[in-house]
Amino acid sequence: MEILTTENVHLYYGKKEALHGFDLGFEEKKITALIGPSGCGKSTYLRCLNRMNDLLENVTITGSFKLNGKDIYSPKVDVVDLRKRVGMVFQQPNPFPLSVYDNIAFGLRLKGIKDKHVIDQRVEESLKQAAVWNEVKDHLKKDALAFSGGQQQRICIARVLAVQPEIILMDEPTSALDPVSNAKIEEMLVELKKDYTIIIVTHNMQQASRISDQTAFFLNGNLIEHGRTDQMFMNPKEKLTNDYLNGRFG
Repeated sequence: MEILTTENVHLYYGKKEALHGFDLGFEEKKITALIGPSGCGKSTYLRCLNRMNDLLENVTITGSFKLNGKDIYSPKVDVVDLRKRVGMVFQQPNPFPLSVYDNIAFGLRLKGIKDKHVIDQRVEESLKQAAVWNEVKDHLKKDALAFSGGQQQRICIARVLAVQPEIILMDEPTSALDPVSNAKIEEMLVELKKDYTIIIVTHNMQQASRISDQTAFFLNGNLIEHGRTDQMFMNPKEKLTNDYLNGRFG
């Protein structure tokens, strides 16, 4: 079952068209990898899915974007609420300059949750889900910026998880991390898909093949191919996909 569907997606920066009209849907509780060379539109498209592009000037987006059948670009949509339902993790770890505890509690307080017991419980649960609890449980009052890059990124993932989103968007979340941190996050993502739908932009073909159920290949603002990861990597339908997977460009 598809939890999120997009149809006839076009995006313009001023008069320049960056996304050229395509359809793509995402199955519930699956990991979908968006792959392709730099500048091909992956991250631009990803930011359409929780309206992050609204923060940019002179951007025009057309097409249909539906979460559980409802238009996320409707004027009636509360964008703050949408971004709680469709959370985002960025390429560079970006914890707030607050304690670990306050980083995780931030979104909960924003939702109006004041019960300390509930917040305490959600903080612990989220840090455990993000596979960083054992490393920070004795340092919850410590500045989140004092931890390693890999730990900071998992704290950021826990911050997203705390508000219990339906979908998690990830824009190259491991590209700035060492191999050990990368492996921990990959293991965590495979575990998280039991409860969440995950859409991840990655340049790492091995990562896409290891953790994703579905893969979508972008090139020059076009969706070239989309399908089951194992089928795409073993027998892509499109020559351009085959060329990219075999390192012939990008």
